[in-house]
Amino acid sequence: MTSSPLSLLLRDIQSSLCSDARGADLALLLERYAREQEDWRDFALFREGCYARNLVGATELFELLVLCWQPGQVSPIHDHQGQRCWMAVLEGCVRENHFRLPAGGSGPLVPGRSQVFSRGAVAYIHDDIALHDIGPEQGAGVTLHLYSRPIRECRIFDRETGAVTRRGLVYHSIDGVPQP
Repeated sequence: MTSSPLSLLLRDIQSSLCSDARGADLALLLERYAREQEDWRDFALFREGCYARNLVGATELFELLVLCWQPGQVSPIHDHQGQRCWMAVLEGCVRENHFRLPAGGSGPLVPGRSQVFSRGAVAYIHDDIALHDIGPEQGAGVTLHLYSRPIRECRIFDRETGAVTRRGLVYHSIDGVPQP
């Protein structure tokens, strides 16, 4: 029996993380998958009102999610609780906006780099780089997110005030099955 490209990707991510792979190696795995494969569509479930977080697979070392973005849906500005995060664009174009805390730590967030990624492109973020938000540039978008350890909650930042709240993260589907 042959394995699906997505199950092979999960295996390769696990193997790479166990061997202390460099980030560039993981980015290359995601880029190759995003450019060449389509079996992620089995996990691409959209939601009205907010982008959908669809779990593909997780271990103690990582979690891999397909995020589905309706037009106009944007993540809040957030951190990643110290985890490394790679995002590969599977469909559409997706904009990532960077932000940083102001000098002194209080007040409006300071905008940074803004970049649009198209199919096959891979972005990387870590809390030492920036906070960010993500959303489709035009129309809908689908992205593949790899977190170097599963993230159960993150900090959300108000752009105008810099106020911080904590948000627990949920999966809207697991293995293609919608969650209540």
